Amino acid sequence: MINISSKTEPNWVDKNNSDTNYFQIQQRINFLIKHYLAKKELDERLTELPSQFKEPQARPWKPIDWQSIHRQQIIGIDTEVFLSVLVGAMDTEAPIRGYTQTSRQYLEKLHPQMAQYVGGTIDENGKLIEPGLWEKEERQHTPALIKVYQQLTGEKITPKLRTVRGYLPTSNPYEDLYRHGLHRIATEFGATCLYIWLMSHTTGPLQDILEQLAIDEINHMTKFWGFGVWAYPDTSAIKITKTLIKTRHQNYKSNSLVRTLKRMMQTLNWDSWYFGNKISLLFTFSSAIHQLWIWNNTLTPTYLNELFGVEEIPNSEFPTVEPLLTV
Repeated sequence: MINISSKTEPNWVDKNNSDTNYFQIQQRINFLIKHYLAKKELDERLTELPSQFKEPQARPWKPIDWQSIHRQQIIGIDTEVFLSVLVGAMDTEAPIRGYTQTSRQYLEKLHPQMAQYVGGTIDENGKLIEPGLWEKEERQHTPALIKVYQQLTGEKITPKLRTVRGYLPTSNPYEDLYRHGLHRIATEFGATCLYIWLMSHTTGPLQDILEQLAIDEINHMTKFWGFGVWAYPDTSAIKITKTLIKTRHQNYKSNSLVRTLKRMMQTLNWDSWYFGNKISLLFTFSSAIHQLWIWNNTLTPTYLNELFGVEEIPNSEFPTVEPLLTV
């Protein structure tokens, strides 16, 4: 578990500091990224994954003073924009069961332990018996965001349950998992950056709850990332980029990454944001990927094989990268 209280935050990251200076917001973002994405923290999250295959234990949240959450704890961003981002995050988090079961299907033939971690246990008819640890931790997010929204507005809200893209297998399950895994990591990375960015715009108990959401996303992103590097040791930044931007199926009108980005922008009400807010979110993304790529370069085959074993996922050959489709 990440020990948040073990590190001292500068005054401009203090949870009671309401300074809204743009450059101080960037300083807050930079500190939070270096704090929560420190190599030691990421290593600890990844190292515990094999033990969670055997004895899964959900990470407990620290106590939250829900009644003390109020609008004055929002800083450096218009309140209505902040609320629209909360709604977008809520709608994105809501269909967690769909996410977990799709990922389980991609994993179950290749790595049953990881499949159980993300998607739980099913019976012979495919009915879910017990959710996986990933779902048990992530399913707290939507109720928490609903509670925050109600505390800030006094209004009840129901998230929109969108349809999750289902399991779309081909004749090569190894390649299918590679593509799906990259998009899963990208999604977890996006959530990590969003919650860190929201933390930089909040103070007090409101920041406390966003912190718990961020820690969960970092935890899962780190485990998926490290597992992916082990499972696909011959990948590269070029292959990752080409796979993320290419079209998955011929009948898709646009490539999957573009679709994801467009949906995220619409969900978060991006057009209503001030320019400074947009720049600070982009700064969060670029700073976070830089920090993570430094960590990625420490994930040696020897280290990963010590964690997950030397037996590789069944594979005939590494997935080939098809030419980009024009749209």
